[in-house]
Amino acid sequence: MQETKIKEMVKRDLACQKRQFATVRCTINGRETETVVDVRASLADMLRNEYNLTSVKKGCEVGECGACNVIIDGKCFNSCIYMAIWADGKNIRTVEGLVGPDGELSEIQRLFVEEGAVQCGFCTPGFLMTATAILESYREYTREELKKLLSGHLCRCTGYENILNAVEKAVSLQKTASGSARGEDH
Repeated sequence: MQETKIKEMVKRDLACQKRQFATVRCTINGRETETVVDVRASLADMLRNEYNLTSVKKGCEVGECGACNVIIDGKCFNSCIYMAIWADGKNIRTVEGLVGPDGELSEIQRLFVEEGAVQCGFCTPGFLMTATAILESYREYTREELKKLLSGHLCRCTGYENILNAVEKAVSLQKTASGSARGEDH
């Protein structure tokens, strides 16, 4: 009788443990992936721990600083408060996915360097992902609108002006390039 009770307890415990883990299949930086995660894990934890994508920074872990921003299906999210299991079936991009095939910097990364928008670098990946989402919207923005779009980030080093200048320049260059592609004169 005692042995049966123990077996039932073990069986129940194993069933409970199985519910604590889930398989997540998603595309990360263009690569199909599959891993098993604790259902309580954040996307930031999954990206850092399972895929070694350390551009995803863990700053505040409450969605306030923006250091963990990634692009999911074309929109920016704070990966520290986005559950890993929600990423199942999604397309995720991190800063590691911005570099070119030969390791060359993307245009926005180059502009961050050119404009001196990088200092300690902790917040930079999150800013880059937000800037990428801004650029991929193909909209024109005023400086005030860009300030608001970037306001979900905390940076203790730069004073934000150089970051804003880099994003503003990227939007301007994109506008010029799209106008040139349509044959417009500027």
